[in-house]
Amino acid sequence: MLHGLTGSPLLGSNPLIQVNPGLMIWTIVCFLVVLFVLKRYAFGPVQQMIDTRREKIQSALDEADRARDEARALLEEHRQLIGQAKTESEEILAEARRVGDAQRERVRAETEEDRQRRLEETRRQIEQATQQALGQIREEVGKLSLAAAEKITRKSLTGSDQQRLIDEALAEIDFSQLEGSRS
Repeated sequence: MLHGLTGSPLLGSNPLIQVNPGLMIWTIVCFLVVLFVLKRYAFGPVQQMIDTRREKIQSALDEADRARDEARALLEEHRQLIGQAKTESEEILAEARRVGDAQRERVRAETEEDRQRRLEETRRQIEQATQQALGQIREEVGKLSLAAAEKITRKSLTGSDQQRLIDEALAEIDFSQLEGSRS
């Protein structure tokens, strides 16, 4: 049977709810002794461990910040090196192109020079062959003229007469047309 808190038979019968000043003082004293012991032997080392752990965490964070800054610096340096490498490679390629163009131009000039030299040599050979052919033609014309003159006169001519007739026949023939056609 439960009755209210004021007039209940349960309230007076439970010793935990009753106010006992002696028990209160001993509870407070025990609490203070436990608090002192805990503070001296438990809270101090626990707090020291917490502080040590906090310092380690702060140190790790600082180290991470330094590492991040160093990584950023290295990344920037890496980017600069890549930029320099690109610039240098472009310069090397440009230089290689210039050298290649210069060599191509030199080879072209040498080839043109060689072609001109061969062309001049061929012209000189043609000129020599033409002069030789004209000389042979003159000689044949002279011989034919001499043979024709011997047949016409029906006599044999002396050497001086032969030479005079050859010279006259050659003087009458216009070789300038043959010589002009080759130029």
